[in-house]
Amino acid sequence: MTPETRWWWVRHAPVIEGEGRLYGQTDLACDTSDTETFRALAAVLPESAVWVTSHLVRTVDTARAIRAAGADAPEPVREPDLAEQAFGDWQGMTWDEIREASGAEHTAFWWAPGDNAPPGGESLAQVIARVARVIERVTAANAGGDIVAVAHGGSIRAAVALALGLDAARSLAFRFDNLSVTRLDHVPERTRQGHAHPWRVILLNTPARWIPAAST
Repeated sequence: MTPETRWWWVRHAPVIEGEGRLYGQTDLACDTSDTETFRALAAVLPESAVWVTSHLVRTVDTARAIRAAGADAPEPVREPDLAEQAFGDWQGMTWDEIREASGAEHTAFWWAPGDNAPPGGESLAQVIARVARVIERVTAANAGGDIVAVAHGGSIRAAVALALGLDAARSLAFRFDNLSVTRLDHVPERTRQGHAHPWRVILLNTPARWIPAAST
């Protein structure tokens, strides 16, 4: 029997600038001053896990703050394909600014927001495809273990879409708060039992302080 592999997804700490804007892959710093939450994360995340982040500083610094709060964790591997969605020409703008600056493109985008890409950017469907490649590779290399991924709202949404077999449009129904935990277990035995997907959803957008010790 192939063992299950547990993914612990943590969204990065709040960005210091960019609130209300599509900051996407802009490399913004984050606020790691919430000591209580970082201690809660350090207490609930598993020991002896493999750690990965995107290449953007807000995930790297969040992982560093969790480790400083007491997590038994190695230096994370940086995976650029876990980055947030690229919003191209719209990056750094608010939706109101986008509507005013590119009315026709803005309207067309919302006809199929999961499959359409902003000008010069990428679609959510493309994000799901690149995140899936990382998940498949890292899962295969660490079968039966724990993986902590400090990532972004878009990349965590992509992971949930993969786990639930959702298309990009349906995955937009999910929201992921800063420093929340989402746990997805890869259970190969499920497909042999007739399930459509080899994933089990354990936690979604959950504050670390809410997670009972039994979940680890």
